[in-house]
This record gives sequence, C-alpha cells and structure tokens, in this order.
Amino acid sequence: MFNNESNSIYLIFNGIGVLFAYGMLAGSIYYAPVDFSTKGYWAMGIGLLTLALVNVVKYRLDDRISEDRISKLEAAKAENILAEYVVEKDK
Repeated sequence: MFNNESNSIYLIFNGIGVLFAYGMLAGSIYYAPVDFSTKGYWAMGIGLLTLALVNVVKYRLDDRISEDRISKLEAAKAENILAEYVVEKDK
C-alpha cells in the first residue's frame, strides 16, 4: 500500500515537472525573435525528442519485464529439477 502511494506521488510530481518544462519550452518558442518556420522546426524537434524518449523508456521497461520472466522461469526450472532429485534420492 505504501509503495503504490509513494509511486503515485512521484508520478504526479514528475507529471507536474514535465508540464512545467513543456510550458517553458512553449513560452521560449513563442517569444523567440525568429521566423515562424524556425519555431516550427524547434517544435518538431521537441515533439520528436519526446517520442524518442517515450520509446526508450518503453523498450527498457519491456526488456526488464522480459528479464524478470526469464529469471522466474529459470528459478522454477531449477526448483523442479531439485524436487525431482530429492524424490529420486528418497526412493
């Protein structure tokens, strides 16, 4: 229970930080004394960077989940082998 509450607090805090950063970026693009096309390129760069970061986090999370599943399968296999060995030893 404490872990879920703690995680939700961190998620809310990080969400506020991300929104603040995007707000600051939007303000800097809006008030920058450059052409509109340059502002568009900056905005596209920010959008593509966001997409890339989300993909990196997703792939790292998927990799971690995959490693956890593999380790659980290996542990179950080792436990099964040990249980069979003990049963054979008792006979």
